[in-house]
Amino acid sequence: MSRYAAYAFSLLMFVVSLLLALRMQGWWWGVAVFGALAVLGTIDLLQARSTLRRNYPILAHFRYGLESIGPELRQYFFESDLAEVPFSRQQRTLVYQRAKRVNDVRPFGTQQNVYGVDYEWINHSLAPVSIPSADFRIVIGASAAQPYSASVFNISAMSFGSLSAAAIRALNAGAKQGGFYHDTGEGSISPYHREAGGDLVWEIGSGYFGCRNEDGSFSEERFIANARDPQVKMIEVKLSQGAKPGHGGVLPAAKVSAEISATRGVPMGQDCVSPARHSAFSTPIELLQFVARLRELSGGKPTGFKLAIGHPWEWFGIAKAMLESDILPDFIVVDGAEGGTGAAPAEFVDHVGVPMHEALMLVHNTLVGLDLRDRIRIGAAGKIVSAFDIARTLAMGADWCNAARGYMFALGCIQSMSCHTDRCPTGIATQDRSRWRKLDVPDKATRVAEFHGNTLHALRDLLCAAGLGHPDQLGPEHILRRVSPTEVRSLAALYRFLRPGELLGGRIPDHAVFQDFWQASRSDAFMPPEHVMRLRSGKSN
Repeated sequence: MSRYAAYAFSLLMFVVSLLLALRMQGWWWGVAVFGALAVLGTIDLLQARSTLRRNYPILAHFRYGLESIGPELRQYFFESDLAEVPFSRQQRTLVYQRAKRVNDVRPFGTQQNVYGVDYEWINHSLAPVSIPSADFRIVIGASAAQPYSASVFNISAMSFGSLSAAAIRALNAGAKQGGFYHDTGEGSISPYHREAGGDLVWEIGSGYFGCRNEDGSFSEERFIANARDPQVKMIEVKLSQGAKPGHGGVLPAAKVSAEISATRGVPMGQDCVSPARHSAFSTPIELLQFVARLRELSGGKPTGFKLAIGHPWEWFGIAKAMLESDILPDFIVVDGAEGGTGAAPAEFVDHVGVPMHEALMLVHNTLVGLDLRDRIRIGAAGKIVSAFDIARTLAMGADWCNAARGYMFALGCIQSMSCHTDRCPTGIATQDRSRWRKLDVPDKATRVAEFHGNTLHALRDLLCAAGLGHPDQLGPEHILRRVSPTEVRSLAALYRFLRPGELLGGRIPDHAVFQDFWQASRSDAFMPPEHVMRLRSGKSN
């Protein structure tokens, strides 16, 4: 019966304290403390929702208390510096150091196991070079009326609503200081995006926030009003995001403030619904026509789309539509399944979507095989925080990289994993004014700019050591990966990279995904190929 010991002890001490308090005034504290515990234990015994509390009155609450602080205990005391859950202490520390412009060098030697499977490195040259500037840029939309010269490292999509007003202000001011872009996220362009005047990429999701009619359909008139703002440099249609592809969202009516209502163009007092799919198009060719129309309506600004790769035949359908129609996006942003979000179902975070490396290579390979790669730029996002992360991603086929959580760390995020609770301790991922008003916008803006600049300086040092003059010279041959304790492969040897034009003329390369799905994919529909449908129907036969 030891499980009732705490309850019995509380009852006993309540009686003892009460008797002593009647004689000595100082014992009333015991009456209050042990009386409260006795009441708690009685409630535990009488309630029926929790068997644990009925079997362990009072004691069960110690278990719940320890469980509630388990993540903090692990993060601060027990996790190794290299445990990525989702970002390691070493990764976070690197961002903090670069954002604060403090010494980021390390003593004694690497903590990485250089003989462990999946260890990666970049080969250096015996003839290193000198690069005068770390301001690496690429031109997006070279054939558009208003091409954009973008940094190779930018702020990925994070909406006002997911992030606080102060966080949006600091990110945009940092982008202005550092000369790189700030993606608005699908929540549209808030007043806080406009204050500092930093370059914006306007992301348009399935809710068409900022460019919608009252029924939720796309509004050309409202799109033009925002898209032609000189601060908006590019237009990005969001098809899906890495953390929860194929999943819409609902912002409850209670959270639709006057500011969010005005920014998104939705009424207060109603749930703000972001559907799982777009209503402006339903086929690959219609998607490209929509992109072309947005480019025209914006006055010729580079226009493209962002997607997380799922069914390969759907991406192949888009690629075939490009080839057949010659309607090309100026850019494609590939979002990996390892991407972050403010809130998503556990199964979506853990098990939906293709990770960024494989998704990026599929998009890059397809465009190379169609001889379209030199006409379309590719961005990529997915747990990118260091210069090596950027170098590896560019070597795998990207032209530039985006990061969301890396820039959140620069703002002061401590990875408390409370983004979905509205109780973010650093005032970044919350709409609680009492929390976000404590975030010092000028200081954090400087840290955002410093993180960007110092990371690109580190990238410059990597390129110099490799004997390269610009990030666009990085290729899969430069990155090595250990695949067993005794075997090493370059990415060029580990993966199949298509040759220019290899998909033209009806040829199908010796690549499993292309072999299975390229021939059967369609530019006029996202529907699966017949052989996939036969596999599904086999369950009912």
